[in-house]
Amino acid sequence: MLKVKKSKILIITIATIVTGSLLAGCGSSSASKTVNQSITYNLGANPKTIDPGLNNSGEGGTVIANAFEGLTDVDANNIPRAGVAKSWTISPDGKHYVFHLRKNAKWSDGKPVTAQDFEYAWKRELAPKTASNYAYQLYYLKNGKGYNESLLPANQKTPGVLSSTAEQVGVKAIDNYTLDVKLENPTPYFLSLMVFQTYMPLRKDIIDAHPNDWAVNPSTYVSNGAFKMIGWKQKDKLEFEKNPYYWNKSSVKLDKLTYTVLDNENSYMSAYEAGQVDMIDAPPIEQIPSLLKQGKAKSYANIGTYYYSFNLDPRANIDPAVAKAIDNVNVRQAISLAINRAAIVKNVTKAGQKPSTSVVPSGIIEADGKDFKNKNYYKATADVAKAKILLSDAGYSNGKNFPTIELIYNNGEAHQSIAESIQSMLKTNLNINITLRSVENKVKVDETSKHTYTGIARNGWNADYIDPMTFLDMWVTNAGNNTAGYSNKSYDKLIFQANSETNTTIRNKKMHEAEDILMRDMPIIPLYEYNVVSCMKDYVKGVYRTPMDIVYFTSSYIKK
Repeated sequence: MLKVKKSKILIITIATIVTGSLLAGCGSSSASKTVNQSITYNLGANPKTIDPGLNNSGEGGTVIANAFEGLTDVDANNIPRAGVAKSWTISPDGKHYVFHLRKNAKWSDGKPVTAQDFEYAWKRELAPKTASNYAYQLYYLKNGKGYNESLLPANQKTPGVLSSTAEQVGVKAIDNYTLDVKLENPTPYFLSLMVFQTYMPLRKDIIDAHPNDWAVNPSTYVSNGAFKMIGWKQKDKLEFEKNPYYWNKSSVKLDKLTYTVLDNENSYMSAYEAGQVDMIDAPPIEQIPSLLKQGKAKSYANIGTYYYSFNLDPRANIDPAVAKAIDNVNVRQAISLAINRAAIVKNVTKAGQKPSTSVVPSGIIEADGKDFKNKNYYKATADVAKAKILLSDAGYSNGKNFPTIELIYNNGEAHQSIAESIQSMLKTNLNINITLRSVENKVKVDETSKHTYTGIARNGWNADYIDPMTFLDMWVTNAGNNTAGYSNKSYDKLIFQANSETNTTIRNKKMHEAEDILMRDMPIIPLYEYNVVSCMKDYVKGVYRTPMDIVYFTSSYIKK
């Protein structure tokens, strides 16, 4: 979601239009028996929430992207274009934006979308009481961080950041159709951020009247994008229909969009082959090689990292022996080095993923044409000899007296197979034991967000925008998506400096230095770089998947 500016900012060259000519269906490829403009897509998990201010999952992100529209929208090349804002001006210093909203933008109940809806939404997400995991995504706003941290004890606040009030935050509705935005620092990709869920408008009257359940019920889930909710059967499906009040409704061809939430690969593959679902991602892993070879599935690169995190939050209720072990950096490094990532992608995931040897994945291209990822912090294959030395230095020679640690992961054959493979590697290479616990995805999200898991957790991250910072600022102290509860003042300082830096070369240097610290402290274990293997019926056209793995159906249609 990054505007291409070679002189100032990172660029990316991958963006994919998914069409029937590019991707035939997995299994059965029978054509649609009707011409009903309706698509069913399996999300792969039931979203914990589809509140744009509270969601932090990919499943919820896709639902929100098709139901809401920000100041900007995204085109088929992942370039921001006019959305609710028909035009805007940017000050010469890049720190002041004025957005002019189109007067025909309306909510799904017919009421006008106003600048006040954006001001309310942004300040709601920054408000300390909201406790949004994505609040830090609005720290670009003047005084945004100061407002979000205003209720923290003095020793937990970011040094140099003064407490602020909501009125001091750099977003203000000048009138119903003019939004004035002031930033802390120039942010060349700010227009791309306007596409992101956290910057969607929200209706204050609706949320005030239904603060706890507005995003669950069709009558109150009022949205301003291409589709409006008509039903949500928990653990079954979410149903949407074309929004008759959407300002650009003439470009929307679908009458209905349904999301199923099956999380078992065999179940949703069967539903797909039976014609109950038109599009799925991540078919059963044992079928992936043959499906790709036969052209019945297609692999799409994402800018993202599949990783495990350690729970390092000192406030977490963890067994003292486990806490002592994972608090030791030598232990964390030993576990990471004992994992053979090359074997995992070759023998387990089998979909052409790349072993991850850094936090920031490949694919983020700098202005000089070079990839930001310029080093491997460890080998893709296991370095068992070094891992054993580190474990011994930590006081657990050959695994002696090492406590059993639990690994939590969300339901799914692929996650289970990866976990079992790593469980075996750690036992073989370090003589340490981990137990496995599979849970529903929203349970996993809840435990990792609140740091209530008791050892290690499976996680993943797709870029929110095309810049290394999307993989780095989430690990600053108290960041909402910091699933490890990690804290390092030197790291925080480098991220703060990078966010304040206007010189691209210096900024990149700061981010590389921050990544060095993160890979030394190893609060997380990157495993592989994401891609998605997707199956789609050949009568489904015009689906767009961004490099951040958000799927857009706003231009989709059925062709018999």
